[in-house]
Amino acid sequence: MSSRLGSLLYAAALVVVLGAGCAVPRAVPTVLTTPTVSVSVSEGITSPGIPTGSTLTAQPTSAAASPSVPRTTTARSTAVVSSSPTRATTSAAQGCGLPAALLGKDLALVPGSAKVVALTFDAGANADGVPSILATLAGRQAPGTFFLTGAFVDAFPTESRKIAAAYPIGNHTQNHKDLTQLTTDGVRVEIRTGAASIQRVTGVNPRPYFRFPYGAVNARTIATANAECYVPFRWTVDSWGWKGTAGGMSAEEVQRRVVGALRPGAIVLMHVGSNPDDGTTFDANALPRIIDELRAQGYTLVTLERVLPATP
Repeated sequence: MSSRLGSLLYAAALVVVLGAGCAVPRAVPTVLTTPTVSVSVSEGITSPGIPTGSTLTAQPTSAAASPSVPRTTTARSTAVVSSSPTRATTSAAQGCGLPAALLGKDLALVPGSAKVVALTFDAGANADGVPSILATLAGRQAPGTFFLTGAFVDAFPTESRKIAAAYPIGNHTQNHKDLTQLTTDGVRVEIRTGAASIQRVTGVNPRPYFRFPYGAVNARTIATANAECYVPFRWTVDSWGWKGTAGGMSAEEVQRRVVGALRPGAIVLMHVGSNPDDGTTFDANALPRIIDELRAQGYTLVTLERVLPATP
């Protein structure tokens, strides 16, 4: 009996040992990591929702998109977005003495609630309307602000000097290019060359007033203008006098557009030149009636010096 029991115990022990030897340990997955990636945001390219100088966590869209990574693992990479030129140019702008509240803006209104209107005139193509505009402003004792291109003052020095002798002037670049299509260095060249031409011909520094050609603007070009010590001024209404008869305009239509857009702080855009196709000067022709109508409605005409003083 004891011999039979001992045999049974020996067999049971053998089964346990063999079973233990067949056990396979659970596999431990290997987590793969990717190296840190530095991503530079190119100038002129906006990345909505991604603040500069921030750290982002990127993940592959699926395991299939990353064949080297097992489906059961999650790969993470860290992307560092470098600071854009805007940060540096904002610091430079603060050194110009410009009010912080005006930085980073392309002003379409004179700030405040006062019932004022700023008449502004762009000078680029030609000077055909200059004698009439200057005579109207002088005769009605009305102020205005003029934005000149460097090419304009080079081509029409006499008219430019007459304008600068009587009214505040601003920088409209050298060659009236779309600045958003230029590199930051290219934007600086247009601004600085325009300023140099204006000052050489008129003896007046156009700072701090600036207007973007075509109204083409983005955050980068605004920051660059600020860093050059300028505040950009847009407009509340474009008279469209430059369109000429082919564009369905007339002096009466110019007047209707301007008066119809009146509001406190309105900035009116007009042009000193004629339409290159038909030679019309609808802005100059409509100006006397526009001034009279503005005043009849209780508006006071101001220059952009209302916003900030011109450079001495």
